[in-house]
Amino acid sequence: MSLNIIMSLVAVVVLGAIAFVGGSVPGLQSVFGIWIPYAAVAVFFLGFAYRIFKWAKSPVPFRIPTTCGQQKSLSWIKQNKIDNPSSTKAVILRMFFEIVTFRSLFRNTKSEIKGDRISYEWEIWLWLAALAFHYSFLAVLFRHLRFFLEPVPYCVKIVETLDSFFQVGLPVVFASGIVLFAAVLYLFARRVMIPQVKYISLIADYFPLFLILGIAGTGLYMRYFLRVDIVAIKTLTMGLVTLKPLIPANVSSMLFVHLFLISTLLVYFPFSKLMHMGGVFLSPTRNMANNSRMKRHINPWNPDLEFVTYEKYENDFREKMIEAGLPVEKES
Repeated sequence: MSLNIIMSLVAVVVLGAIAFVGGSVPGLQSVFGIWIPYAAVAVFFLGFAYRIFKWAKSPVPFRIPTTCGQQKSLSWIKQNKIDNPSSTKAVILRMFFEIVTFRSLFRNTKSEIKGDRISYEWEIWLWLAALAFHYSFLAVLFRHLRFFLEPVPYCVKIVETLDSFFQVGLPVVFASGIVLFAAVLYLFARRVMIPQVKYISLIADYFPLFLILGIAGTGLYMRYFLRVDIVAIKTLTMGLVTLKPLIPANVSSMLFVHLFLISTLLVYFPFSKLMHMGGVFLSPTRNMANNSRMKRHINPWNPDLEFVTYEKYENDFREKMIEAGLPVEKES
């Protein structure tokens, strides 16, 4: 097993163990249940805003959109308006499909040498796993709003109803939690089983996977096996939201593990690859129109420089050029 995998797994296990011990000690419950979550949320929003502001200030001197189709040119040549947008509307359409359906990942292929030929295969399973992961994660986050809002909004209840459409008993089985756990397992297995992907994978790739697995796993364990006190959890979360924090007496130590891993993810998020969630909107390879043939782009921050013409250059160095045998336009 790779050292990067072991170190990432050990780090998440240690974090969970620390939270479990801290949640079992009455004197430390306020630290893991109140102060660490507050600090994590502050770091997340400040870090997120800092990264977005820093990216927004980055100069983009040229039009550098990634293109995969025909650019707009002559009237009788059909343009690929999504893969090679030339207007703001086309860019918005491209960004919509990129963010909602992961269109570029859907078109992704992998190459493999088979005998004396190069074979190309469609990466459909990676695209499906990515969709399942992101949308199930979104559904889980949206469902958890019921712990932070009172009364629970009707839209949250609708999502819960749709998420539990194949109820077979009690407690209600939410598909999003199971799909999230399975999707992360697939993404991890893909990194381990494909040699090329494993070779380029670092701790920064494995750690968030194990962290999300820990969050999803502890959530599933509390819901379907441990049967924690939902009223106590809502009392805790509502106290955090209303800035009147309170630690109920019968809160399970596993909740503190779950909460601490979430806090770790919030702190880690702005400084990791997970920031593609915000960075995708500021990516110049996606959010720029490819209209270089129709419009000349000049850097607005270029300084005004005094250019030296060849005539002035020759006037200043004519004698030396003649001595060196260089051709000149005027002999004197």
